[in-house]
Amino acid sequence: MLDKIDLTLQLPREAYLEQLEPLQNELHLLGFQVYRQKRPLLIVFEGWDASGKGGAIKRLTARLDPRGYVVWPIAAPHGDDRDHHYLYRFWRRLPEQGQIAIFDRSWYGRVLVERVEGFCTEAQWKRAFMEINQFERQLADFGTILLKFWMHISEDEQLKRFQERQHIDYKSWKLTDEDWRNRAKWADYQRAAEEMLLKTSTRTAQWTIVEANDKLHSRIKVLRTVADRLRRELE
Repeated sequence: MLDKIDLTLQLPREAYLEQLEPLQNELHLLGFQVYRQKRPLLIVFEGWDASGKGGAIKRLTARLDPRGYVVWPIAAPHGDDRDHHYLYRFWRRLPEQGQIAIFDRSWYGRVLVERVEGFCTEAQWKRAFMEINQFERQLADFGTILLKFWMHISEDEQLKRFQERQHIDYKSWKLTDEDWRNRAKWADYQRAAEEMLLKTSTRTAQWTIVEANDKLHSRIKVLRTVADRLRRELE
């Protein structure tokens, strides 16, 4: 499935700049309506390492009221999070009514990195598809607006971005030995990602696949998708 995504899509810089500010201004107003109408908003970002999740989140939150949102960067669990069911640490970070929570990686780690790296058993990650769908259905029934983005880039584009990070001082902190190890298992991660997308894109919580080889295109697609969904949900 992912091999069929058109990663040649591009957006000229002039068109990007023309669309960016109006979308950010609209999201500012929609963010106020999230607060006013007391709707929890939950936005999940998953995708390849160096696929542009952070850049998209930065543009998405640029005009939001900082009192109204939180970004959760998700890494390996520690402390109490490690001693509980894997969904525990996400339950306690869910947005309140009228608030926005953005997850930079999420509970989908159970069927991605934990599956590929052997951090959970086969029975556990297979069971997780049902658990996650039930979890998201409960959120929707509560009134939560849920958006899920898979940021998709090619293997060649990832290598290009890794090499760029390696040689640019202010980006070097983003690149770790773990990123290189994950890259060596590209085929395993792609199989896991495709099964995840197929089994957890439901009527309640559909995935949006973002063609992210071109960062300008991917950022605008994310912003426009969020704005379109909020317009429908908030009337």
